[in-house]
Amino acid sequence: MSTLLITGTSTGIGLETALAAAAAGWTTVATMRDLSRSGPLRERAGDLPIDIRALDVTSSSVGSVVDQVVADHGSLDAVVNNAGVGRVGTVETLGLPAFRDAMEVNFFGVVRVVEAAMPHLRSSGGRILTITSVGGVVGQPFNEAYCAAKFAVEGFLESLAPVARAFGVPVVIVEPGAVASEFVANASVPAVGSDAYAPLLAAYLQRTAGAFANAQSASAVASLIVDLLSAPEPPTRVQTSPAAAAFAGLKLTDLDGSAVQTLTRTWIGG
Repeated sequence: MSTLLITGTSTGIGLETALAAAAAGWTTVATMRDLSRSGPLRERAGDLPIDIRALDVTSSSVGSVVDQVVADHGSLDAVVNNAGVGRVGTVETLGLPAFRDAMEVNFFGVVRVVEAAMPHLRSSGGRILTITSVGGVVGQPFNEAYCAAKFAVEGFLESLAPVARAFGVPVVIVEPGAVASEFVANASVPAVGSDAYAPLLAAYLQRTAGAFANAQSASAVASLIVDLLSAPEPPTRVQTSPAAAAFAGLKLTDLDGSAVQTLTRTWIGG
């Protein structure tokens, strides 16, 4: 039986992917930073063979956790990088620490896991799936820290993909759009104050609430991920919904940036 390690499984896409992968027959190692948040996964897992472990992607212990998974299960055949954090705000109000935190979790966390997993995946002919975002393709107002980190992840994985493929390890970049999960609720969203940015932030938050009212379900994203885990020739990049594909496509044909700017300015009342 093939072994899968998933990060960030306490809620949302990670939790749904752990359940769907285990139901599909994967020996699923579901990891999360804080095991006190494992209750929902344990409750829904029932008799499914899910091995729940602590893993903080910002910690130097990532390598030892991955090695222990291989020692306990015999191999590592796939990794799903899902752990991440949201940061809403603009550079003047967020400050550098928030940017460093977003990069540490969303970017360096992925690098740590891939670095630790790669020797085992080369041995097994396994694959790497990483949940990025359409925010890794299109910069979005008041998401400067988050989008910067996701852009970095996209660049890292697109560059790694041909090298890893030479060793039989496909790299798959998964780009959701709006997904109905606790990720947004857990994102660090500032209160609308009375500073110069307040009217713009209020308009952005109102627009975002509307977008997430029609969001894709986390279980739909998980179903796609499970399909990609066993696809004979998985794509390097895939969007999880028609809306996500259209949004990413806007950027990829926008050579001078005007189409994206025309759209995103409307999100802040422009």
